Amino acid sequence: MFLRLVYESLRRQTRRKLLVTGAVMLGAAVSTVMVGIAVGIGDKISRELRSYGANLVITPEEDSLDVEIGSVDLKPATAGAYLEESSLAKIKGIFWGNNIRAFAPELPVTVLAGAQETTLVGTYFQKPLKYGNRQFTTGARATFPWWRISGAWPEDDSDNLLVGEKLAARLGIAPGASLKIAGKAYVVSGIISSGGVEDGQIIAPLHVAQTIAGRTGAVRRVFVSAITKPEDAFARRNPDSLSPRDRDRWYCSPYPQSIAYQLAEALPHSRAEQIRQVAANEGKVLSRIKGLMLLITLAALITSGLAVSAAMATAMFERRAEVGLMKALGGGQFSLSMIFITESVLLALIGGLAGFACGALLARTLGRAIFGSTLAVGPVLLPLVLTISIAVAVTGSAMAIRRAVKYDPVLALRGEG
Repeated sequence: MFLRLVYESLRRQTRRKLLVTGAVMLGAAVSTVMVGIAVGIGDKISRELRSYGANLVITPEEDSLDVEIGSVDLKPATAGAYLEESSLAKIKGIFWGNNIRAFAPELPVTVLAGAQETTLVGTYFQKPLKYGNRQFTTGARATFPWWRISGAWPEDDSDNLLVGEKLAARLGIAPGASLKIAGKAYVVSGIISSGGVEDGQIIAPLHVAQTIAGRTGAVRRVFVSAITKPEDAFARRNPDSLSPRDRDRWYCSPYPQSIAYQLAEALPHSRAEQIRQVAANEGKVLSRIKGLMLLITLAALITSGLAVSAAMATAMFERRAEVGLMKALGGGQFSLSMIFITESVLLALIGGLAGFACGALLARTLGRAIFGSTLAVGPVLLPLVLTISIAVAVTGSAMAIRRAVKYDPVLALRGEG
């Protein structure tokens, strides 16, 4: 009998039921999109921010002073310690090696360019390397994507140079010109514009700087661009103070700290650190975006709940004679409430399923539009979305149902309720 009453209740007032289902579907769709984006946005945002360059720096263990890249203070190397170029390929061999987008070693040398004293920085531009059976290409072109070159990039096995635009203006040189350094003439293949210290420097293949410095195979520091997970309180804990289980969890999470820890393990006598401003900005951007998504989700759910409430209030008012009749025949408040609550739950399930399907499709579309790749919404989110839909429908219906089951049957049957 109960199921038949629920069926008959669902069959009536089709327009009201469609309005409730549509309101729930809207809330479920927005929730699906926001939850799907929130789950997958960490890696997407990190990949996008990697277009702004390195977020980790490796220096010799002995270094203790401060260095600078652009306007970002780091710990610049002192003049007495070096990393080994031959060990750099090991960077791709760490646990999170697939998260290393690119890296660029640097060896700065003070030189005389004409009559101008300046810094020549040796680096990789697009250097092919091999780790085990794996071959990859890395260098400044991927690590510092904001560098703008007028002319051509030098080859890593050439003796060609890049000259910063400010230095080039002082020396009066252009791409194709010859520049004499340490008694040898070098071809300027391009002029670099970065908006940073590179505008007043000379950028050369690493072997050129090593030859001038007399330091074969030496590197002063390595800038690393890695896809990381924004740090939280757990990320900032000292791994040596953690239990074995927590340490494994920390080590196997792509936090900047854990990747830096693994880099220091891979390269002998080295120390890896975050570029704090970059890492902090990633966390701020992600937290603000997630906060905005939460507000949008709450606004959509509140709107959906209000729509359900209005539709159910109208439906209950129109059915007051029916409610009065059931009460006159002996129906109690609890049994009547269960009929209407069950009806709301069934409508919520229908709306939730439809909203989940629409939200998953919309999340994929937004992922392609914003990040250039799809954002997959897994079936694991379906129970959460259905729970949210049921909560919205029941909460929105509760007040109308409560008022309906308290109708005086005499007044309701006379149309005066």
